[in-house]
This record gives sequence, C-alpha cells and structure tokens, in this order.
Amino acid sequence: MDKNMEDPFDQSTEETGEGIGSQIDRPLVLIGLMGVGKTTVGRRLARKLGLPFVDADEEIEKAAGLSISEIFERFGETYFRDGERRVISRLLDDRKQVIATGGGAFMNAETRDLILSHSTAIWLDADINILVKRVARRDTRPLLKDGDPETILRDLARKRNPIYAEAHVHVTGNDSPHEVTVNNIMKSLEL
Repeated sequence: MDKNMEDPFDQSTEETGEGIGSQIDRPLVLIGLMGVGKTTVGRRLARKLGLPFVDADEEIEKAAGLSISEIFERFGETYFRDGERRVISRLLDDRKQVIATGGGAFMNAETRDLILSHSTAIWLDADINILVKRVARRDTRPLLKDGDPETILRDLARKRNPIYAEAHVHVTGNDSPHEVTVNNIMKSLEL
C-alpha cells in the first residue's frame, strides 16, 4: 500500500478520539440536575475527544480551600454562587476542554450568559426516579440535607428544567451506560 494513502481499516482515530477534539471550537459545558452524571460522563467525553476535563466544583473547592458543603454552611448559597460564577468564567478561557458544572450553576443569569456565549452548553437529563437512586449513594449534597431527596429533586426539576432547556444540546441519559450517553452527545454535536 502507498505510504501516502490512509488505511481505510485503521480505526485508531475513532477508538482513541484523537483528532476528534480538533473539531471542537469552544469549551463543552455539561449542565443538569445533581446525580445526572455530569462528572462521570464529562471525563469519558473528554477522554474520547482527546480534550482536558475539569470539574467546576473541584475547582471551586481548590480556590476556597473548603468543600462545597462547608462553603454553603459558612457563607450561604448566594456567596457560593458568586464564587462559582467567577471560577466558571476563568474556566471559559477559550481553551477547548470539557467542563462539568454543579447543578445550580446554570440558574445564575450571569453564569448562564457566560456559558451560553463562550461554550457549547450540553444539558444532561434523566428521569427523577433514577436521580433519586443515584443521589442516595452520597450525602455530600447541601441542597438535599434538609428534606426528602425525591421531593427536592422534583421541585428543582420543575424550576430548573425550563432554564436548562436554553442549552445548545439536550441529551437524556437515564439508566443507559455512560458510554451510550457520551456517544449520544457526540452524535448531537455531529462528531
């Protein structure tokens, strides 16, 4: 075979995602309710695209030197949301990367405007019953501390889903394997 011709049976680019990330022209930001899998799906999507991954909540914790729960307890949600906006603004520095945000980040109008104007926003969605099962595995979610998780999640979905719907892309994951969700995101992005 001629060295200058591509081997049509070479699937290495498809398998590793190498080169696919070059088709992305701005950061990809995952939004959605807690428990939907933004961090797990985000890591896998970044790996498949050959792009860096960053979790906004982890970056907030590093910047503050406190856990999300500690920030909420000591300073309240308003203070947290302001810090969250500043950290997300820094992350949207036009580097091509995949960013997972906290469930409430997109609710702040300034943060939402930043995300919509400087990235491709991807709303990960799932049935509330699935989210309830997932969030029951961890007790680190400040908004779930004082009540029934199902009631709180249903209320959050009612308030937030119309705002999440402003995202550029909407992908429902439900109980499918994370790799299926990643592939659905890539199809939605036409990659």
